[in-house]
Amino acid sequence: MTKRYDAVIIGGGHNGLVCAFYLARAGLKVRVLERRDVIGGAAVTEEFHPGFRNSVASYTVSLLNPKVIADMRLADHGYRVIERPFSNFLPQDDGRYLLLGGGLERTQQEFRKFSNHDADVLPQYYDALETVADVLRDLSLKAPPNVGDGVKTLIDAARQGRRLAGLPVEKQRDVLDLFVKSARTFLDGWFESEAVKAAFGFDAVVGNYASPDTPGSAYVLLHHVFGEVNGKKGAWGHSVGGMGKITEIMAKVCRDLGVEISLESPVEKVLVDGGKAVGVRLVGGEEVAAERVIANVGPKLLYDRMIDASDLPADFARRIRAFKAGSGTFRMNVALSELPRFSSLPEPGEHLQSGIIIAPTLDYMDRAFLDAKQYGMSKRPIVEMLIPSIVDDSLAPPGQHVASLFCQQFAPELPDGRSWDDERETAADVIIDTVEAYAPGFKSTVIARQIHSPLDLERKFGLVGGDIMHGHMSLDQLWSARPMLGHGAYRGPLKGLYMCGAGTHPGGGVTGAPGHNAAHEILADGTFIGRLLRRA
Repeated sequence: MTKRYDAVIIGGGHNGLVCAFYLARAGLKVRVLERRDVIGGAAVTEEFHPGFRNSVASYTVSLLNPKVIADMRLADHGYRVIERPFSNFLPQDDGRYLLLGGGLERTQQEFRKFSNHDADVLPQYYDALETVADVLRDLSLKAPPNVGDGVKTLIDAARQGRRLAGLPVEKQRDVLDLFVKSARTFLDGWFESEAVKAAFGFDAVVGNYASPDTPGSAYVLLHHVFGEVNGKKGAWGHSVGGMGKITEIMAKVCRDLGVEISLESPVEKVLVDGGKAVGVRLVGGEEVAAERVIANVGPKLLYDRMIDASDLPADFARRIRAFKAGSGTFRMNVALSELPRFSSLPEPGEHLQSGIIIAPTLDYMDRAFLDAKQYGMSKRPIVEMLIPSIVDDSLAPPGQHVASLFCQQFAPELPDGRSWDDERETAADVIIDTVEAYAPGFKSTVIARQIHSPLDLERKFGLVGGDIMHGHMSLDQLWSARPMLGHGAYRGPLKGLYMCGAGTHPGGGVTGAPGHNAAHEILADGTFIGRLLRRA
């Protein structure tokens, strides 16, 4: 083997870099192994056509934790996010449109175009979500109580449950609703306008291969609202330089602390000796020894492909095979000769700096999912378009633009033995046609396109089934049960094996929280008190 490390991290995505930072800051000798020739995992910026650059997979900022930003001093190294003036712009089939965000009064004014009731109830809705979101923000930077840790489980559960238990019963009802109800059932209890319900319900299907009618989809809605941008809770923004700028800065901060980052270093296997993870073997045959092996890849990739089943406890091996992964995401970038003009609001304006959502109703979203279940892809997909080049002129030539198209629902595996290699261009055409229906002339402005089907996302970024969350965000795969009950606090089933990716609490999105939490648990395991508590 090569020289020995205190920790080796599989995968150079943002959570792996965050974890590496905290470990290196504490004095550990850390090496990060990244399969691709660029650091950043799914948060990277690439040139996909001469002169046109964009975020390739991850595409917008809100969930990146403020503590991580501050601890890594990202702003000192050029981290900058430009807030969207509105959260979302939703063109409607009847020629109207809805703008969400820009402050309570502006949103209420928009809602009154559709429903006075919905405008009046909006403050109470925001208050209900914000109360629950505040609790989740607090819990997101804490390791969940880990079943099986004896006294420590009880202590952690009491500490983390105190804030929930202290909420008024009305707020506790909101918590229950958001965790178990479908997005439609939850939103029907608040609003009457289909456009308004769609504006909030879109977040329930982002990266979620499900219908807004699927029980538990309300939680995915909530997961997307507990972020913030530049101190503004719930806001979203554009990273200047694309999402790759964030991970580029993170990598620099890590290197400054002595972290060794190895590109084009795909891990083939986790090496196990006597029930302990002792290192990894790369595809080329190099073996790297480490006291701790930390996986920033998803549970499906780690346990199905990188560890022999014979090295895992039998019950764990059986259950992890049932871990659910695979989202309905199809990701495109397009180079544009000019800005799109939407029929409902044709002139350029602030609405083009928002998330442009083509999914006018919950029924539209439900049909998209049902089509994908039956045919493998939606006939009228859900599309979110962002045009970051409006505020970041480094991404496209003067007068031209790039747009991100984040699309649902497309089956992780096509039915009838069909392959995404054969169907990806057809799906891309359907997506362009869907935008064209709301922005006539859009198709003629597309100069080039970069296509990532669910299979492409798996091959390129290791996202099994194209799952941007590293696993379903369902109730049975959240908090202490992510990825499995008894292993919810970032420790794998083998001594010396840890997990720090989105397949752990609090889940998907560019948050940095799993990396932060895993590092703190790893460091705690190195202390006498930490070892004592885990044995108690």
